[in-house]
Amino acid sequence: MTSSQLNLEFNKQLLEFIQCSPTPFHATENMASTLEKKGFELLREGDEWSLSAGGKYYLTRNDSSIIAFIYGTSPMVDTGIRMVGAHTDSPTLMVKPQPEKIKEYFQLGVEVYGGALLNPWFDRDLSIAGRVVYRNKKTDCLARQLINFQRPVAIIPSLAIHLDREANKNRTVNPQTDIPPILFNAADDECKDFRKLLAQQLLSEHSELSDIEVVDLEVLDYELCFYDTQPPAQIGLHGDFIAAARLDNLLSCFCGLQALLNASADDNPAQTCMLVCTDHEEVGSASACGAQGPMLQTTLERMLPDGQARAQVISRSLMISADNAHGMHPNYASRHDNNHTPVLNRGPVLKINANQRYATNSITAAIFRRWCASENVPLQSFVTRTDLGCGSTIGPITATQIGVQTLDVGVPTFAMHSIRELAGAQDGYDLSRVMTACFKHDGPVNI
Repeated sequence: MTSSQLNLEFNKQLLEFIQCSPTPFHATENMASTLEKKGFELLREGDEWSLSAGGKYYLTRNDSSIIAFIYGTSPMVDTGIRMVGAHTDSPTLMVKPQPEKIKEYFQLGVEVYGGALLNPWFDRDLSIAGRVVYRNKKTDCLARQLINFQRPVAIIPSLAIHLDREANKNRTVNPQTDIPPILFNAADDECKDFRKLLAQQLLSEHSELSDIEVVDLEVLDYELCFYDTQPPAQIGLHGDFIAAARLDNLLSCFCGLQALLNASADDNPAQTCMLVCTDHEEVGSASACGAQGPMLQTTLERMLPDGQARAQVISRSLMISADNAHGMHPNYASRHDNNHTPVLNRGPVLKINANQRYATNSITAAIFRRWCASENVPLQSFVTRTDLGCGSTIGPITATQIGVQTLDVGVPTFAMHSIRELAGAQDGYDLSRVMTACFKHDGPVNI
């Protein structure tokens, strides 16, 4: 296929991946399923591992984080490990444990997860997805299942302009009182127990539960969120853009996954390479399955039980921390430093911050620039305005945790943390190409 055809196919698969991944649990499940089909072997953290040179493996934690790697045939003490890191979570509205709000309408109380841009959540067709833990009363066994209503089941209506004449000037959103979604009219004959509604949905989704009656399925707990049912799309007069929920950061997860699959297609790959997609970045990564937790560290210890060899390998390794970057919004250009204005479809963005909010340094930047040049991929730079704050990524956290040299890159994006974000249709494909070059580069990257 031509480069243009490959780009079209990449975006087609990207849109399908995002559509099927409304939560970190679903994203992890979908990545695991793809890896299984490509010959990657599941490793369970509770089992003893036996790794072979040339082998392909993956493991998950909490159903929401995944590490996949190719165990290269060349000694890691000579080549190091090529890593790509991203995160599976996105800002959203999480359903509270006792959520029912019942007056004239049945509503659910929600908690804002991460730094969500709240105004775009109004007047959207919303559904619910996540993980449910339940008890089979007949066997007294606990189990967990993913759940996805898929269809629109809720909405957060805006207040009419007639009742708030200043709405277009200074409307603010109170996350406690203004955003509980409406599910239905609270008629007397309606089920008003949210857990019972979940039990009914579980039975309708999962045929393997067909022998269980609703009364015998007790939903004990859940981690559920609302999401926009509008499907992702390639848009623009010339198809220049990708519009979707959760581009931050499922786009980076997908780029890394495609690069790893491209590298795994080689017979007896020499270079050891790894994809690390962890949960909870949007709230600081401080969890057992987050980048600040021990998942990557313990995986490396099991791959390299000898501490001295592990230190040698880390010194020769490199991590690409991939997380979306702020594209220069044409209507708000003054929000950017004039010399650092990333444009959509002009290539991935190297993210730099003197205060270490990003982990890029001159060495890792130079290495990445060389890989971009080898693939004829343009590269842009982002530095925030000095008088504005700067976000962060898993890059500095990973560099701190394991001592690996790291750089931060991302695809330029508009409306980051909105319910629907916008990215260039070319940039994700180009970033994945550079990641593939990184994975296939045999040899240490230290200078």
